[in-house]
Amino acid sequence: MYDQLSLICGRANPELGQQVADYLGIQLAEVSVSDFPDGELCIKLEENIRGRDVFIFQPTSPPVNDNLMELLILIDACKRASAERITCVIPYFGYARQDRKDSGRVPITSKLVANLITEAGADRVLTVDLHAAQIQGFFDVPVDHLYAGPAIDEYFRELDIPRENLVVMSPDEGSIKRALKHVRKLGGSLVIIDKRRASAMETLQANLIGGPIEGKTVLIFDDMIATAGSICGAVRTAKEHGAGEVYVAATHGVLCGPATRLLAEAPVKEIVVTNSINLKPEQKPPQLKIISIAPLLGEAIRRIHRNESISDLFG
Repeated sequence: MYDQLSLICGRANPELGQQVADYLGIQLAEVSVSDFPDGELCIKLEENIRGRDVFIFQPTSPPVNDNLMELLILIDACKRASAERITCVIPYFGYARQDRKDSGRVPITSKLVANLITEAGADRVLTVDLHAAQIQGFFDVPVDHLYAGPAIDEYFRELDIPRENLVVMSPDEGSIKRALKHVRKLGGSLVIIDKRRASAMETLQANLIGGPIEGKTVLIFDDMIATAGSICGAVRTAKEHGAGEVYVAATHGVLCGPATRLLAEAPVKEIVVTNSINLKPEQKPPQLKIISIAPLLGEAIRRIHRNESISDLFG
């Protein structure tokens, strides 16, 4: 089935890359990645990929610039080695938050990164839960956009939380559609945090729209947790309004800056993230639960290789 498929893994998340290879029942392609003394990357493919369907597995997670550059060089190496098709598997797409000009004299970095990946030689991109869905349109090659929501919903479904005691909380107005999808799958009611951004590092949770939530189990969903300021503010708001147990879930656990400390101190039952980003032990708060998206990525790669539908994965 996979005679013409090669899976190449960079250094950003080798554990998840190996899990995807195990799902597919194949070996990762041999590649040497090292650093010159001045910090430049030295990359060499150690096996023939001429005429093969190549998937390069490399999230652009922190350190973002290093991992992005490694991805670009891997693409170039595969292109010059005469790969038939190059698909970039980017579980976490960095530089996604600047997707528009929201003030004067600022860049649109997600478009810039999309251009870099395309110009380097990528024929296709596979990613998970982009910060903004419109980023797909920044690429001039096909983009397959996967959703980790069903895997996260399945985890919470197994907790057997009674629907009448369940509240799904959207941490801001921009996450309402995501929260509604979870309500349809898990049941319960929807409440919304009225969030105001004070600065790049600080947000204010002004009001709670909907309710009541007193004594209820609250699930807070977001696409990513970076510094955790917004999500911890939402947790505080839920508790101030009398919530019982509070769970937090996100696809991407970036957990940078004060995030680990804030989450460890927050009154949260569990923090559920996927393994789209490889976290160091010191980044993991005690309430953290990590679920794997390797089956999702592996099945998507299998379907792309066999020219089958990706949308059927989500009904």
